[in-house]
Amino acid sequence: MKYFLLILTGIVLLSCGTDKESKALPYIGNYDLEYKLVDGKEVVDTVYPTISYFWFYNEDSIRVSSKDLKGKVWIADFFFTTCSTICPRMTSQMKRLNSMTEDISEHLQFISFSINPKYDGPSQLKKYKANHGIKAKNWVFLTGDEVETHRIGIEEFRIFAGQDDMAEDGYAHSEAFTLVDKEGYVRGVYNIQDPQQVDQMNKDIRKLLEIEYGIK
Repeated sequence: MKYFLLILTGIVLLSCGTDKESKALPYIGNYDLEYKLVDGKEVVDTVYPTISYFWFYNEDSIRVSSKDLKGKVWIADFFFTTCSTICPRMTSQMKRLNSMTEDISEHLQFISFSINPKYDGPSQLKKYKANHGIKAKNWVFLTGDEVETHRIGIEEFRIFAGQDDMAEDGYAHSEAFTLVDKEGYVRGVYNIQDPQQVDQMNKDIRKLLEIEYGIK
């Protein structure tokens, strides 16, 4: 059995070793090509990674892991509470998307990761939620190890997040939301600088739920 790792510079729009017609959305990210013999013939399978195990503390100082959030479609972003540039707009658009999907909220998990945990402890996140009028039960704010937060943002959620001395607030991150399916595969990254991308994300979430999970 041979494995070849293909590192891509852009978004990969290929199916995960399954019939493309059967999938609502493409799989996104770096992938492996797995070569194997089936009935004497070499078959190529495209294998994508899933989001790896993680744990952080939520706004109530409760330890939350990816296992606790399993079984839901995730909508994730990376931000920090003292950000004065794009974060308020991101939170506003995330709040709008949360409201747009209220009828299917039981199937969704919104996640906001702080990339500045040194300042954004649980109490700060709780204050941020209150200041922005966020009451949704399916939206959690997480804080924890800074290096790990930046790593999973870049390597797994396909969003840049990290310290940047040149940035106005000392950190820089993508103005994007990531859509992750129930199995942990990244299925979309949306630049919310364009509000129409949020509208498209709403449509894609519903398409994913209906076609792949039979939920309308």
